[in-house]
Amino acid sequence: MLLELEDVEQARARIDGRVYVTPTMSVTTLGDELGLRLHLKAELFQKTGSFKPRGVFNKLLSMSRTDLSRGLVSMSAGNHAAALAFGASAVGARATIVMPATAMPSKVQATKRYGGEVVQTEGSVLDACLALQRERDLTLVHPFDDLAIMAGQGTVGLELLEQVPNADMVVVPVGGGGLISGIAVAVKLQRPSIRVVGVEPHGADAMSRSLEGGVPVHLERVDTIADGLAPPFAGEHTLRHVEHFVDEMVRVADSEIVDALRILIQRAKLAAEPSGGASLAALLSGRASPAAGSTVVCVISGGNVAPDVLKNLL
Repeated sequence: MLLELEDVEQARARIDGRVYVTPTMSVTTLGDELGLRLHLKAELFQKTGSFKPRGVFNKLLSMSRTDLSRGLVSMSAGNHAAALAFGASAVGARATIVMPATAMPSKVQATKRYGGEVVQTEGSVLDACLALQRERDLTLVHPFDDLAIMAGQGTVGLELLEQVPNADMVVVPVGGGGLISGIAVAVKLQRPSIRVVGVEPHGADAMSRSLEGGVPVHLERVDTIADGLAPPFAGEHTLRHVEHFVDEMVRVADSEIVDALRILIQRAKLAAEPSGGASLAALLSGRASPAAGSTVVCVISGGNVAPDVLKNLL
């Protein structure tokens, strides 16, 4: 099953008032240097610091009171964890999130501050999450491979088309694929000529490998500074949507992401996390190659990075 434009429009109506309409900013001088009309969709200004609450609220507000009352469970390296904890508290539900032992302490603490219970594990977060679901009879809220989550993330695409109606290309960071799936539906079903490009780190390229193999791939090892783009597998729903709606996937090096973070701070005054810098990294490195003079929107997907981590990276 593929999402329709109506699903994303219904999601926007459902979550209205629960999330921000984030700004899209022009970056004229940098764009001129790249030979483009460049815009940044600043999802790092979203509630909890990333795009994730859009999907969470659409999912939770679509659920029955019975499922909500059982309590919620999910898995996340950080941004979905905070968003689910925030969303669950807002609708009167309890949320337990399994996070890797290596999760950034600032993201663990943020999740707890929003009211979530955090369970950290050295092993597979997926296995631990599913075990908790069975043991406590909880309702699973998947971080990306869920149509309601994907439709909620697609509201980013509705907004950016209204803000930059003449866009020729949209560049989106890709982890599990929920964000790009939703955005691509919203964009392609209104403006099929717009090129949608996904960006993964070389060390966490599950979606690219899944596209190459035609089935969801599970990576044995993930190695990237972009923890928000590091799910070790692509989803079945997200893979189908990327296959159907996304024009191209590209990979960037961690060093290229760092270069993009530096440019975002110096030139756009945006303190993005590594995941949020991946889209601009694809342009700066030449991995994504829009036509000269075209209008490009880069989605800056989050800004949840501790100052000391950002300092060390830069």
